[in-house]
Amino acid sequence: MRSSAKINDELTNFFAQIPDFSGVVLVADKGKPVYEKAFGYRDFETKSPMTMGAIFELASVSKQFTAMTILMLKQERKLDYDDLIDKYIPGLPYQGITIRHLLNHTSGLPDYQDVMDKHWDKRKVAGNADNIAYLIKYHPAKSFEPGAKYEYSNTGYMLLASIAEKVSGQDFIQFCRTRIFKAVGMTHTAIRTRDEKLKLPEMAWGHMYVPEKKRYVRADSFPEFNYAIWLGNRKGPGRISSTAEDLLKWDRTLYTNKLVSQQTLAEAFKPAKLTNGTLSQYGFGWELTQNDKLGKVVQHSGDNPGYKTEIIRFTDADKTIIVLCNNAHEKMPEVLKTLEQVVAGQAK
Repeated sequence: MRSSAKINDELTNFFAQIPDFSGVVLVADKGKPVYEKAFGYRDFETKSPMTMGAIFELASVSKQFTAMTILMLKQERKLDYDDLIDKYIPGLPYQGITIRHLLNHTSGLPDYQDVMDKHWDKRKVAGNADNIAYLIKYHPAKSFEPGAKYEYSNTGYMLLASIAEKVSGQDFIQFCRTRIFKAVGMTHTAIRTRDEKLKLPEMAWGHMYVPEKKRYVRADSFPEFNYAIWLGNRKGPGRISSTAEDLLKWDRTLYTNKLVSQQTLAEAFKPAKLTNGTLSQYGFGWELTQNDKLGKVVQHSGDNPGYKTEIIRFTDADKTIIVLCNNAHEKMPEVLKTLEQVVAGQAK
């Protein structure tokens, strides 16, 4: 990797070309930050400046933590990846689905959010038990036979959180708080209610650009995004809020045996084998790729109203990219591509 000064110059020039980007960017080499920068605002209305300590909704970056609860319980021999989910969640009208299918998005389960959108009384806030009850009651058809293909599934990760609760005897939020966040020293990370987030001075709120108004508006003011409120008690697919610095602590922990052994963790970074013998490049809560120069990459993106988030871990080279954006910027793919090029020493 280039020197910090060189990286800083390259990225300063790059971000100067997208002056409305709002969020935080952290690049680390072997756990040491070589670039840390906050852009834009935590709240565009009040013009509260962004800081490196700002707290963001992680959206689906949360899935790696849900997967970790299952890894921990597997290491404690309290479950097996090939257990059928009926063992833990009786009554679901879907046969032959294992914990492994949930972890690597090969279950074929329908989208619980669609069911809830059609049938749930949106004056109430739904949690996992409600979601499961409605899947049982309305039993929409599955998309395919378990293991036949990859299809990203929030339903699968919602069920994983409920399985973790059943097996551990502990509320999922409490499990994550005590056994992961506290253990890792992630002091600004939690699964928070909307009311709890409203009380956080460092909360970076998600924003959407409104062309008619020529400005960014809080995403939670749009009725079409109300699902984030009436599904507000869901656990597993998302809802963790955190900081870039806490995510770097998480990254460092994954090189140790603190939460699980490296042997146990290795399972999370293996592709899934489909029933036709081909491989799907998604492990347990991680997307799996390769970088020509840096070798193995494990990463995950998140996408919530107003938010785009990403953690990219070059595990062979021990380099890390964390990007938390709170104005769902359209140039996020370009941002990630440039950062990856800089980290690989390929930037022009």
